[in-house]
Amino acid sequence: MSFNVSAGAYLRFMGQYSEPLAPRFADLAGIGNGQRVLDVGCGPGALTAELASRVGVASVSAAEPSASFAVAARERLPGVEVCQAAAEQLPFADGTFDAALAQLVVHFMADPVQGLREMRRVTRPGGMVAACVWDHAGGRGPLAAFWSAVRQLDPAADDESGLAGVREGHLASLFTQAGLNRGAATTLTVRVRHASFDDWWEPFTLGVGPAGAYVASLTPDHRTALRDQCRRLLPVGPVEITATAWAATSRTF
Repeated sequence: MSFNVSAGAYLRFMGQYSEPLAPRFADLAGIGNGQRVLDVGCGPGALTAELASRVGVASVSAAEPSASFAVAARERLPGVEVCQAAAEQLPFADGTFDAALAQLVVHFMADPVQGLREMRRVTRPGGMVAACVWDHAGGRGPLAAFWSAVRQLDPAADDESGLAGVREGHLASLFTQAGLNRGAATTLTVRVRHASFDDWWEPFTLGVGPAGAYVASLTPDHRTALRDQCRRLLPVGPVEITATAWAATSRTF
C-alpha cells in the first residue's frame, strides 16, 4: 500500500492512534537510554519521536519509503538519521542497532518476512526486534466501526482483515518465518476520544490508506450512504474508540 498523501493528512487520520501507541510499544521493546535504535517504516515520526525522547536523537535512525513522510520526519526531528528506504532493503550494516522496531508497518510491507529478516540482520546479537499491527481481523482495530459499516453496504469490499499480521498468531508466525525466535506475543491497547461524529469521520475523507482510498472511490451518493451508516453504528455525542494491536518481540541470536 502506497501512502501518497501529505504527512499532515496521515497524522490527522492515524496519528491520533499511533501517537499514544508509541510509548506502549517502546515500553514493550524495553527501549531506554544507552541504546542505538531503528524505526522501520517511520511515517511522519510518531514512534521516532518517542524513541528520540528515550535515547536521544543521535542514537535514533529511521527508514521510510514515502518521500513526503521521510521529509516530515526529518523536519520534526532534526538530528535523527532518516533514510528513504523500504523495510525489505534497509541501508544499514549488519548488527548496527540494539533494537529495530516497526510500528503499524508489517501489514503494509511488500514482503513482510523479508522486511523482518532485514530488521533481524541490522540488529546486533542479543538485540531486540519488535513489531505491532492493528487487530483488523478481530475487529478491534481503530477502523473497526468504519469497516463494519462498509461491509453492511458492500460485502465484497476489502476490509484490511486479510493483511499480514492482523489476525491472531500471524505476526508471531511471520517472526518465525523470518528466522526470529517466536518470542513474546501480546496486545497493546489505546483509547482515543473524538469530540463528535464529524471529528471522527473527517479523517476518512483525506485519502489515507485503504480506508481513505475506499472512501475516495465512492460516488457522492454512496459516500453519503456510508457516512450515514457509520453514524448509525456509533453513539450520539463524543465518539470513544478503543484500538488494540497485536505485538511481537524477539531477541536476536
